[in-house]
Amino acid sequence: MGQSSLETLERALGHRFGQEHLLVQALTHSSLAHEHHLSGEKSGGPVKDNEQLEFLGDAVIGLLVGESLFRRFPDLREGELTRLRSALVSRKHLGQVGAKLRLGKYMRMSKGEERSGGRKKNALLANCMEALIAALYLDAGLEVARVFVERHAVGPYVAELQRELEEGQAIGDHKSALQEYLQANGGGQPVYVVKGESGPDHRKKFTVEVHYSGKGSKALARGSGSTKKKAEQEAARRALEKLRAAEMKSPDGASHA
Repeated sequence: MGQSSLETLERALGHRFGQEHLLVQALTHSSLAHEHHLSGEKSGGPVKDNEQLEFLGDAVIGLLVGESLFRRFPDLREGELTRLRSALVSRKHLGQVGAKLRLGKYMRMSKGEERSGGRKKNALLANCMEALIAALYLDAGLEVARVFVERHAVGPYVAELQRELEEGQAIGDHKSALQEYLQANGGGQPVYVVKGESGPDHRKKFTVEVHYSGKGSKALARGSGSTKKKAEQEAARRALEKLRAAEMKSPDGASHA
């Protein structure tokens, strides 16, 4: 990646890095580090990927989004604030923000990952967003990270999310929304089953399937995530989408869960 590319990205981010290596690391996917290791590449030293920064960034964005919502909505209940925060720190949302910032253009990855469409993968963009927020925090402190999160991850979206919350739409807590939907439509209780677990201890990936009781044990959807809780939320989100789509197609407008 050339110096001009980094400077272009810094202008888009609104911050000039004093420790440029943090920006480079935040943009580096683990596939590139692995590729260099396998090839025996020695020039420039070992390549550091963005996984540790991603870990830190997850905590930083959780704090900043929580603080922003606390200040914006002093009258909301804890559960409502939690649902808004869940939506704003979700991988789906962060991936969309990363795509809007065109982070895929600047990410450093292996040739194989690039050929598989890595620059457009929502999960990779979300990881890069978290790592970038950590890099901003380490380079210039919490205030700079706060300005970035407000400008790009919270400000453009929070009013619409609040409107959806007031209208009773599923925001963030998809498990609760699915349970309410199934109960209202005679579908029983959702049941979550872990179907797979992969990856090293520091980077687990869980796959969860959601079923509903009452009519056997029919699977509604599957979801994946870095924790069982996140995988369950993703499975619930997909199940809701599937059920509502089926309801729209049904002649009588009723759910057939």
